[in-house]
Amino acid sequence: MPRRRRSRALGGFALPVSWVEGVGGDAVSGGFDLRFEPWIPVRLLTGGSACVGLCELFKRAHEIEDVEIPVPPAAAGLMRILAPIAARIAADGGDRLDDPDVAEDIDDWFDLRERVLKAGRFDPQAVDAYFGQDDLEGRFDLFHPERPFLQDPRLVAECVDAKGAPNPSGVNKLVMGRPTGVNGAVLFGHFTDTAPVPVPAAEAAWHLIAQLYYGPSGQCTPRRITDERAGSGDAAPLRKSVSYFPWGPELFTTLVLAVPSPQVEVDWEAEDACPWEEDLADPLEALPPVTWPGRMLTGRFRHAALLVPSEDGRTVSDAYLTWSTHEPPRKVQDPYQILDRRKDGDFQPREADGARALWRDLDSLLLKDSRQDARRPPALEHLPRWLLPRLRVRAYGFDQDGQQKDSVWFRATSPQVLQWQEENDPAMAYHVKRCHSAAEQAGDRLDFAARIAWKIATDSSVDPSPKAKIKLDARKPGPWAAAALTRYWPAAETQFWQLTEPGRTTDTVDRPFVDAALTALDEAIGQANRADIRVARARHRARSLLLALLQPSGSA
Repeated sequence: MPRRRRSRALGGFALPVSWVEGVGGDAVSGGFDLRFEPWIPVRLLTGGSACVGLCELFKRAHEIEDVEIPVPPAAAGLMRILAPIAARIAADGGDRLDDPDVAEDIDDWFDLRERVLKAGRFDPQAVDAYFGQDDLEGRFDLFHPERPFLQDPRLVAECVDAKGAPNPSGVNKLVMGRPTGVNGAVLFGHFTDTAPVPVPAAEAAWHLIAQLYYGPSGQCTPRRITDERAGSGDAAPLRKSVSYFPWGPELFTTLVLAVPSPQVEVDWEAEDACPWEEDLADPLEALPPVTWPGRMLTGRFRHAALLVPSEDGRTVSDAYLTWSTHEPPRKVQDPYQILDRRKDGDFQPREADGARALWRDLDSLLLKDSRQDARRPPALEHLPRWLLPRLRVRAYGFDQDGQQKDSVWFRATSPQVLQWQEENDPAMAYHVKRCHSAAEQAGDRLDFAARIAWKIATDSSVDPSPKAKIKLDARKPGPWAAAALTRYWPAAETQFWQLTEPGRTTDTVDRPFVDAALTALDEAIGQANRADIRVARARHRARSLLLALLQPSGSA
C-alpha cells in the first residue's frame, strides 16, 4: 500500500518572459524549446495533420486522434515521458493523479481517474502551471547550455581523447537506422561517417528518446570521470522489447490511461521526480530509488547523451553517446509489457519479433494472470468498463539483439478488442485463446511438415514411406518452410478475424487454419515441382502431417 510523501507543488510562480512569448506561439530564441517548438507530428480528429510542442499537445489532446512519430521506438519512449506529465496535470477537485495521498487507497485513485476521464480534456491552466514552473525553466530546451532536455552537458569535458580533445560519437550514432560500426542494418537512408548529414532538431529529439530507451550495450564512446576511461555500457531498459498501450478514441483518453496504476512495488517514502525535474545525477553514485510514476517510467536510463546543434540551432550536427551509470539497475515491472515465463520459472518481458503480428499476442492481453505462462501488462488492468468498447491496443516494438544489432521496428494497432477482456467477456476471451492456439499449432506443424517434405524431395537416402522416421538437420531446413510460413501467417490472420467476428464463435476452429497451411504448403512447393515423383511423395507426406491436426487427438 502506498505511503504518504510530499507532493510536488505547482502554484505560486511568476511566468518568465520566455514563457509568455512561447504561449503566444513564437519559438523561444536561442534554443529549441520542446514546450513550444512543433516537434511532435499528430493526426487530428478532423483528419488533418499538425506538428505541436508539448504544451499544445496537452492543451489539444482532446482534439488529437493519434501521435504520428514515424520512429516507433521514439514513440514508445515518448509515451513514457508523456504519462508522468499527464499524471502531474490531470486533476479534479484539487486532487492530481500523481498524488500519493490519493494513491493510498486504490479505489480513491480509480475514482479520481474516472472523474478526470469524464472531464474530457486537460485543464489549460494546469498545463500552463506545470510547464511554467520557475524551476523547470530551460529544462525542456533541447540545446540549453546547462540543462538540455534528457542530456548531460558534462560529456563535452568527459568524452575526450588521449590529448584532451573532444571525442564525440557522431550524428550517425544518434540516428537509429543509420549504419555505424557493427550495426550495418539500414532502416532508412544511406549515410557514412565520413560525410555525416545533420538531422533536423525535431527528429534529433525523436532519436534522443529512442536511444535512451532502446540503445545498445557494449562498446561506446569512452567517458573519463576518474583516472579510468570507461568505454562500455549496459543496454537501455526497453531494448529488444515490445510495448502495449490501451489506445483511446483521442489522445486525452490515451494519455490518462497511460498513467500507471499506483499498485506497484516502488519506494513510497522518496519524492518522485523525472530527470528534467531534478538535478543531474552523479554517474558514480548509487542510483536513486524507483518511485511512482516518474522514475519508474523516465528514470532508468543506462545511457548519457548530448546533442551538438548547428549555429542556427535548427539541426544537430554531432552528438555524444556514452554510459550514464555502471550501477546495477533498479528492478520494477514496466506497466506496458507482457511478461513471459522462462524455463527457470521467472518472468521476462516479451521480446519484439518483427515477423510476429499483433493479433498473435491478443490472448495474452485479454486473459487475466491466471494463465501460467504469461502476465498481462498492468496498463491493461482495471480499465473503465464503459470505455472498453472504444479502446484498441497500440503496440510499439523494436526487433534487436541484446547488444548492438538492430533489425526492424514496427507499430501496430488492433481493432476495439479490449471489450473481450476476460473480466468483461470471458467466453470471447477464451474463444480468442482457442483461435490463437489453433493458428500457432498449424503454423508449427507447417514449419515441420515443410522441412520434412524438403528432406524427402532432395535426399535420395530418405525412406519416403508414410510411417518412416526422418531425421532433420536444423542447419539445412530448405527453402520451403520459410516460403510456406511467409504465406501462411497473413492468411491465418484473415481467418482469425473472421472467426472472432461477433456471432461467429464456434468450438471448431482448427479447420480454417489447417486449410490455410495446406494452401501455403502447395504454394511454397510450386505447381511445376509436383510432377517429380519424389516431390509428389514429399507433398503427400507433408499434407498428411497437417491433416493429422484434424483428428480427435490433435483438435484444439
